[in-house]
Amino acid sequence: MPSKSKKLSSAEIATFEATRDIGAEILQSIKDMKAGKGKAVVSTATQAREATGLSQSQFANLLGVSVRTLQGWEQGRKQPSGAARTLLAIARTNPKAVLAVSAS
Repeated sequence: MPSKSKKLSSAEIATFEATRDIGAEILQSIKDMKAGKGKAVVSTATQAREATGLSQSQFANLLGVSVRTLQGWEQGRKQPSGAARTLLAIARTNPKAVLAVSAS
């Protein structure tokens, strides 16, 4: 597999794609997962939401953000701001406190 630090030319990309065996790559990935070599990374946003037991839409509403923003945080595409990070930390460590505030 080519290095991720250097941009490839169109010719290098075409050569790499022409020689790939995607089926073999998928099978190797499955073998690695079964052998315990892979691990899923769970974001702090996902941990916080799961600790509260709320759905994405309910949790996003509680935090005052859009579902799309929450999904970006959970998928690692975006990072929450300082205030949102603090709320997520509270929700993760003390979900009852966040739920109590939302109930009032």
